[in-house]
Amino acid sequence: MVAVLPVSTELNEDALDKPREVFQSERTGSKSYLVNLGDLLAFNSPALLGEVARQASVSCGTCHVNGANNSKFFMPKMSSRPGTFDTTGPLFDPKANNLSFDPVRIPSLRGARYLAPYGADGRFASLRDFVHNVITNEFAGPEPSPTTLDAIVAYIQDVDFLPNPSLGPAGRLAGKISESERRGEVLFSRPFPHDPALSCAGCHVPSSGFVDHQQHDIGSGGLFKTPTLRNADFNAPFFHDGRFDDFNQIVDYFDSTFQLGLSARDTGDLVAYLTAVGDGVQPYDRDGAGATLKEISDFSSVFATAVPAGDKDTVALAVDTIGHELRELTEQYPDRKNTSVSGGEQQRALARNGLKELVLTLRRIEMAVAAGHSTVAATELRNYRSLMAAAVPALLASAEPWSLFNQDVHDQHYAALHQIMRSKHVSH
Repeated sequence: MVAVLPVSTELNEDALDKPREVFQSERTGSKSYLVNLGDLLAFNSPALLGEVARQASVSCGTCHVNGANNSKFFMPKMSSRPGTFDTTGPLFDPKANNLSFDPVRIPSLRGARYLAPYGADGRFASLRDFVHNVITNEFAGPEPSPTTLDAIVAYIQDVDFLPNPSLGPAGRLAGKISESERRGEVLFSRPFPHDPALSCAGCHVPSSGFVDHQQHDIGSGGLFKTPTLRNADFNAPFFHDGRFDDFNQIVDYFDSTFQLGLSARDTGDLVAYLTAVGDGVQPYDRDGAGATLKEISDFSSVFATAVPAGDKDTVALAVDTIGHELRELTEQYPDRKNTSVSGGEQQRALARNGLKELVLTLRRIEMAVAAGHSTVAATELRNYRSLMAAAVPALLASAEPWSLFNQDVHDQHYAALHQIMRSKHVSH
């Protein structure tokens, strides 16, 4: 299916460490139906987007993994470097092509509810309008329903910043802070020598999520909105076009552009401060069957509302998206034909069969709802929940030592796969 994408495209789908997703609602209770629906729609369903994206199985979550940015994403002729993408390029919607190669950095969506306006240049005051533009203009998707937009906005607004114990009230440094970090905090608020009206903190306002909700021209090629510094340690590359790799390069740019006259110690102190501000607790989670099943379980929660209501469209979408996730999970347990994996043949076969039964059960739910057979649909939903609750997790746990979630097996599998791809390339 990915043949529609340019050769050498990198989506980083085989990564074992995934960005950790923190939801505001889970701090006080549980995610709502609308948030789970938005997660299902926006970040895991290619059906939301246009034909090219659907054929390539590209969803919003391809670029924004678990609501964070995908720093490894690279697409020839659409990216200038990993972590960037030309939203007005020709691939996904030729009508949106502005005939100019101008990729922008893929942003993290953590804390987006605090970070209006939206878009690299801040052209959208409304998150809803921004989402609508991404779907219909950047990716040529069909006009989304009001419920779809409500759900996606609810999901994005629920994705929170990673907690940072180094930040206290009003965005001031707290806890065990080094002298260098403390000096950097002072420098951050110091007026620029040649324009006392300017300072780093004047735009990256610590008490306001390190943004000022404005657009500025800092000599980088136009007016662009102030990006947050929260969790920025995990948001490289930096600047609107992703031109910089690290904080050292950013500080050097401002020092040169605004003639700040920074000493080597000043630079080190500012970098130390930015690193402290940009930190976050447990930025990554190890991928595994348990984590994947939890996500699928969250998606499946929409059935509790959609099946009794006979909501055919939502059920069909959920079945399609969850079925795709389950089939991808199945591929993490290589079949007998895969010679790069040895041992555990029976366990892998049982795991694959268990996941296939889940896919078939989902299909029976969809057919029952479509036919208006509510009793049959309810029965099949109970069967699905029963499989998800105990039988399938046990099968996957038993087979995990021989799965691609095992680092050694993972590396052997992809080494063999890359060798095959190189051989095919040489032969052509």
